[in-house]
Amino acid sequence: MKRYLSLLALWLSSVQANAAPVTYEIDASHTMVMVSWNHLGFSNPSAHFGDARGQVVYDADNVAASSVKVTLPMSGLNAFSTVMTDLLKRYDLLYASSYPEATFESTKVEPLGDKRLRVTGWLYLKGVRKEVVLTAVINKVGRYPLGNASGIGLNASTTFQRSEFGVNSFIPMVSDEITVQINLEAANTPP
Repeated sequence: MKRYLSLLALWLSSVQANAAPVTYEIDASHTMVMVSWNHLGFSNPSAHFGDARGQVVYDADNVAASSVKVTLPMSGLNAFSTVMTDLLKRYDLLYASSYPEATFESTKVEPLGDKRLRVTGWLYLKGVRKEVVLTAVINKVGRYPLGNASGIGLNASTTFQRSEFGVNSFIPMVSDEITVQINLEAANTPP
């Protein structure tokens, strides 16, 4: 009986441990936040922001209780071309000198089934706060093969009008609509 109670207590503690939300720190080396736009109808250039940081809190038993916060340094902007990167920084299109970071902070996470989510939140860009909605797919949640860390990976996307944030330069030659693609990996190392 004593052994049975010990096993039951162990099982209950593992169930409770699995039920708790897990906080993951964004791994900048495995995270890519890409933006793209249309140029005169001819092409769709893109750029990325390096060194994303933030947290993902994921509750597998109550996905609606999950959350995400991502901060992007404007100084990390890279357009995959020296000429385009220099052009974006020279004209300071995102006003990085005055607003060195952009932030997304979720306000609601809705499970859509089949590992899909709708994530609503505030995007802070150039001192303006607007609500945006991301569609996301969870790639994987689980332990890494080596060590004690666990991780979560997801892809997400959204579009928004940059003029809503006061970023109006070169419209309509450069599209008002911006597409954002996020490939995110975050890790949690238990004590």
